[in-house]
Amino acid sequence: MVAEALEAGAERVALCDTVGALTPEAAYRFFSEMVEEFPEALFSAHCHDDLGLAVANSLAALRAGAGEVHVCVNGLGERAGNAALEEVAVALKVVYGAEMGIEIERLWETSRLVEGLTGVVVQPNKAVVGANAFSHESGIHTHAVLEHPSTYEFIEPTLVGAARHIVPGKHAGSHGLRRNLEEMGFTPSEEEFLHILREVKALGDRGRRVADTTLLEIAERVTGRRAERVVEVEEFIVVTGNRVTPTASVKLRIEGEGHHEASMGVGPVDATLRAVVRALKPEERPRLEAYHVDAITGGTDAEVEVEVRLRRGDVVVSARGGAGTS
Repeated sequence: MVAEALEAGAERVALCDTVGALTPEAAYRFFSEMVEEFPEALFSAHCHDDLGLAVANSLAALRAGAGEVHVCVNGLGERAGNAALEEVAVALKVVYGAEMGIEIERLWETSRLVEGLTGVVVQPNKAVVGANAFSHESGIHTHAVLEHPSTYEFIEPTLVGAARHIVPGKHAGSHGLRRNLEEMGFTPSEEEFLHILREVKALGDRGRRVADTTLLEIAERVTGRRAERVVEVEEFIVVTGNRVTPTASVKLRIEGEGHHEASMGVGPVDATLRAVVRALKPEERPRLEAYHVDAITGGTDAEVEVEVRLRRGDVVVSARGGAGTS
């Protein structure tokens, strides 16, 4: 078949592992044999991820002489998906030192763009672009990564346009939690700090994810001090309907000065966030990295929990809240 394709003038021949049954050893052997038999051909590897080996098989094919591989952003594709662009690209650059025509530093934002356009959520623990890829909670991990990042990070987050996030939770240690509090402007006493640490761990033990805003609330209550609010939302109004473009009007206080902005959006939340962002200076505007709404109970009066994650530069901030929808 390959001989016929080449004789017919094919410029490249794609060899496909459509059911994802290859192993890296088999992929290397197969492509080595094909390259040896047809040295003039340009072979490409098309690997599926049914066994979780699509990236490994793609790299094995390249090592065996294949000239290209087929990849998809976030590993999208039939069934378990195809080889993930971001994983193959980073492995080639960092492990093998290969130069490609890919802007590696834009992989994170590209992943988020594709996630938003397709509606296929990237699993949090996905390599390279998962929300947890550069997040650290364990006390030992956070202490080490803050001192020497390479101890628990194979690549720098900035390589792919991501940012490191120290997560407060039941595994939190003193070093990481102190760092979080310092970034919020708190220098608690030892007694206050231990109180905050106990509350954070207690929430984690109950299965609650501790967002940055939750930690802020705990710290303010325990220390009796209110953190400085650079931006405060004083009021907002949203108009929406089946024949109305969602429109939001917000009144903010930014560094003590009043601001009023309005914006339209694809939904009431989007319109509100756009209005808030418009009130900020371009260099101060955050980027929305995640917005999730989970129903805790059923019915039209369901209680929901909302998670929001914002990023500006290398700073990531998370917030969680719950309320009834009625």
